[in-house]
Parts: sequence; C-alpha cells; structure tokens
Amino acid sequence: MAEPTMEKDAINTEDDHFNNSIDAGLISPDKEDVSRILTVPFKGRIKGGMRPGKKIIIMGIVDSEPDSFDVSLTCSCSTEKDYEEELKDVALKLSARFAERQFLRNAKVSGKWSEEEGAIPYFPFIQDQPFRIEIHCEHQRFRIFVDGHQLFDFYHKVKSLLTIDMIRIDGSLQITKLG
Repeated sequence: MAEPTMEKDAINTEDDHFNNSIDAGLISPDKEDVSRILTVPFKGRIKGGMRPGKKIIIMGIVDSEPDSFDVSLTCSCSTEKDYEEELKDVALKLSARFAERQFLRNAKVSGKWSEEEGAIPYFPFIQDQPFRIEIHCEHQRFRIFVDGHQLFDFYHKVKSLLTIDMIRIDGSLQITKLG
C-alpha cells in the first residue's frame, strides 16, 4: 500500500500543530502522524476556499465489507460549535451506497437539502480496492471524476465558492492521500 501523503495547498487538517508544520509542497508525515491526520472520520480545511480551476483529489481504499461513505464540502462559520453543525451549508455531499450501488449527491443551503441526484453511468467503487475521486470546481458546477473517468456534474447551489472551505470524509474507507 502506498504511504499516505497530503499536498500543502489544497487541504489542512484542523490540527494547528500540523497546519504550522507544513512548508514543503508535498509532505509525507511519519506513520504515527499519518494515522492521526488521515483517520476516518476526517475533517479538514480547504485552504483559501473553492474557486474555478481548483480541484480536490481524494485517494483511498474501500473497506472489505463496505456499507457507505460520504465526502462533503461545507462552509465553515465563525464559530465551530457542534450545535451549529446543522446550520452549516453543504455545497456538495457525495454519498457512495454499496448495497444500492448508487453514488448520490446533494447540497444543503440555509438548512434545506436539495433534491438528491443519483443518475450515474456505472457504480465505480469495488470493495477492498483503491480509488481516486477528483472534484473539479468550475464557474457553474463541480465536475466529478472517479479513477480518471468523468462520472457526473453537480451544479452549484452554494454560489459563494470562497466560503466552501471545509472537507469531511466518513464511512467505509481508508484515506491514503488528500490534495
């Protein structure tokens, strides 16, 4: 298995010690740090927020007996209290559901979820196998690729792209690289 790495410009974890220690373009933290940094559930900051031309890459391995996993791009607010978590806008929530073989997506704006979108040409994830998700931000939409193949587009519901500055990853997967 490849050693987990994290690219500097895209994502920082919430841990201030780690944020302050990044000064190379690409780092490979030592093994104790890797387990702490890329542990699922994962929560990290997208440096500078999203903007057209920016992309996020998530590489990982699906668990051997997967149920589901979620990747969410969210907007932070000035306070980070748990009780306000439900009030945060979610610009994009990707949900891989293995039993149904679905890769769903939706968004939450002002506390209301949009209609879930589910049409895909094929289900791209296989248990116990590595994957690479790329989320490309464009002016009007996110364009999602899995393993180099464009799977679908998701038109922006959250219009202020710079406020999209958090990523959350949870579920039946291991993260090997974020960038």
